[in-house]
Amino acid sequence: MTSSDNPATPAFRDFGLPAPLLQATEELGFTHSTEIQALTLPVISAGRDVAAQAQTGTGKTAAFLLGSFSRLLTTEPAERRADQPRMLVIAPTRELAIQIGKDALSLGKHTSLKTAVVYGGIDYEKQRDQVADGIDVLIGTPGRLIDYFKQKVFDLKALEIVVLDEADRMFDLGFIADIRFLLRRMPPPGERTSMLFSATLSHRVMELAYEHMDKPEELKTETTQVTADGVRQSLYQPASDEKIPLLLGLIRDLEPQRSMIFVNTKRTAERIESYLVGNDITCGLLSGDVRQNKRQKILAEFTGGKIPVLIATDVAARGLHIDDVSHVFNYDLPQNAEDYVHRIGRTARAGTQGVAVSFACENYSFSLPEIQEYIGQSIPLAHITDELLVEPRRPARIERDRVERHGEKKGGKRGGPRDKPSGDRSGRGPRSAGPRPQKTEKAAAAVEPATEAGGEDAPKKKRRRRRRRKPGTGGAEASAKTGHTASDAHGKSSGKSSGKSSNDSAD
Repeated sequence: MTSSDNPATPAFRDFGLPAPLLQATEELGFTHSTEIQALTLPVISAGRDVAAQAQTGTGKTAAFLLGSFSRLLTTEPAERRADQPRMLVIAPTRELAIQIGKDALSLGKHTSLKTAVVYGGIDYEKQRDQVADGIDVLIGTPGRLIDYFKQKVFDLKALEIVVLDEADRMFDLGFIADIRFLLRRMPPPGERTSMLFSATLSHRVMELAYEHMDKPEELKTETTQVTADGVRQSLYQPASDEKIPLLLGLIRDLEPQRSMIFVNTKRTAERIESYLVGNDITCGLLSGDVRQNKRQKILAEFTGGKIPVLIATDVAARGLHIDDVSHVFNYDLPQNAEDYVHRIGRTARAGTQGVAVSFACENYSFSLPEIQEYIGQSIPLAHITDELLVEPRRPARIERDRVERHGEKKGGKRGGPRDKPSGDRSGRGPRSAGPRPQKTEKAAAAVEPATEAGGEDAPKKKRRRRRRRKPGTGGAEASAKTGHTASDAHGKSSGKSSGKSSNDSAD
């Protein structure tokens, strides 16, 4: 949540906000609005639809929350049931939904508005009960919202305001069908106030806006530069095997107080974590496969200063407002130019200064031309010196948590054995130090595939067991034989007459 101390922009008192909202902004130390807040607050308070674009870190969340709360407090609500919220905010990620929920509680603490945040991965029944008890403002991710809606936990027929935050990210994550599902179950566009807020508004997002909104006003800040002015950017071009030494050298030389390292894959994040821990650098890891309660704990420790370095995939690239992030490292260049803007937007927020360092290795350098074209500038190139390349110590071994997906047992096949920590045998406890027990001949015949020499014995034994279980498939002489006779074939054929042949072929 961001505000401005610039006296050139209007003060919050100039917008005619209700007294409870002004009291909250004063307690938070907010006096003057940012540019995007000055543009959107009058339009939202008047009840008109908005499609707003501004740089990341310029206070979009506070803009739609203050404007919406002002609208809810100054208009008489229609008759509604307890399970019918007045306002819905849809966010693409859990972290962003949680952040919006915190800001909503801070700005609305002197009002009577009841707020609930719903998202996957944790507290299913607790969140469900909170929504069922009755709320005014519902904030959530698409999957959990649709889940509760289909269970009739809440209803959207009395909705007055809907907000899509980071709408372009909804498309990137494949949520657009879910968004349309929810929009079509609300009052018609002319009977509700609709808002889109994002750092980037693409053509497909505006198409969605014109389809499901009532003549939205497209508002953009006058700043033409896509990235924040306070970010000092630099680019290194290391070989793949130089990236870890270079990262360690930069952390040593720059001495960042609080930094974020962005990567493209979970496996890379785990590798960096192992090297940082092995080289006595305290860090945390945030990815989609980390359990939700642990993700929240890591974020809290990073925000509170207990963890100075946060390694993250793009799950943390948008919407998180963490104060005093001094450095952002793009260990992997993002494959999407817009993600670059959001990543480096984690620093230099609210007019502060920050540093963004990017690595363009042979695996991801193909993204560089698109990124530079998108931001409208070339990223200054920095040179790699021998002093910057630190010889890393051996990486640490780190026990990994496994996420339980719906319909999968803990320690199942998802992700393969490479995702398991040492000693983890599919949830059956640590491997013993003694020799592994040998399979019995009978067990080996039942499970080993018939792909090597002699492997055909296993299916033959399996067929003989099936024949022994079936009465009347041959006499004593036939059962004593190991080869196939005409009577065996006849018995097998008759035994398959009830459709068993299809099952055998399926096996």
